[in-house]
Amino acid sequence: MISKEQFQKELELIIANSIREDVGDGDHSSLACIPADAKGKAKLLVKDTGVIAGVEFAKMVFNYVDAELKVDTFIEDGTEVKHGDVVFHVEGSSQSILKAERLVLNSMQRMSAIATKTKSYVKLLDGTATKVLDTRKTTPGFRACEKWAVKIGGGENHRFALYDMIMLKDNHNDFAGGIPQAIQKTKEYLKANNRDLKIIVEARNLEEVQQILSAGGVYRILLDNFDFETTKKAVEIIGNQCLTESSGNINENTIRKYAECGVNFISSGALTHSIYNMDLSLKAI
Repeated sequence: MISKEQFQKELELIIANSIREDVGDGDHSSLACIPADAKGKAKLLVKDTGVIAGVEFAKMVFNYVDAELKVDTFIEDGTEVKHGDVVFHVEGSSQSILKAERLVLNSMQRMSAIATKTKSYVKLLDGTATKVLDTRKTTPGFRACEKWAVKIGGGENHRFALYDMIMLKDNHNDFAGGIPQAIQKTKEYLKANNRDLKIIVEARNLEEVQQILSAGGVYRILLDNFDFETTKKAVEIIGNQCLTESSGNINENTIRKYAECGVNFISSGALTHSIYNMDLSLKAI
């Protein structure tokens, strides 16, 4: 996984680019009718139910826009909220609050939706040893926030991007001439480039599971679109040789049963690509 420093840099880039995109050469709506020295106060109001996420990110946004803005937090990230809850107050320059408003809301609404869905999946696995993973199926330019939201909801992050873990999927294996060839070439590449990256390999059937195990040196096997019975057989075959992960069209109705097959992880793109934003608003008080 990427370092804390790299992750922080990603967040800073998201904020800088989003403000550039939204503000451009000025928030002319505010500049036109609000005095530069006007002070104001607003509250972050919840109009939905779920898990709040993005509070700390919102603080980063407000600080980027105007370091003089003061935020008083009443509800922390990861807390279950309901309609009518007030998450925080922000106070200071009225122009600055309005400049930051849309980025704060867009980010928190999406992050809260992701955290809420993740928490629901985690609850479904209560009592098992299986952990919920996200994927790279994220919104371009907003990945760090979405993966942060998964963590807030109680899930775990998969690799952050293409550069921090090796993941050999079906196309890699087919283009390389087969699973044994793909794994061997990967080991040679890592050695030649002095890189220490974990290797995950996707299997489409039990024969491919055996091929991966025979090649060795793999951190985790991804059991892609396996049914329940085949997943159980794969887990038995793999044993303690490496970790296991189930993936592929797993939803609220099937996730528990896959966990009961004994896999270590279940990854779901739905955590980030199939959610409805939580309804939040920033209101002047």
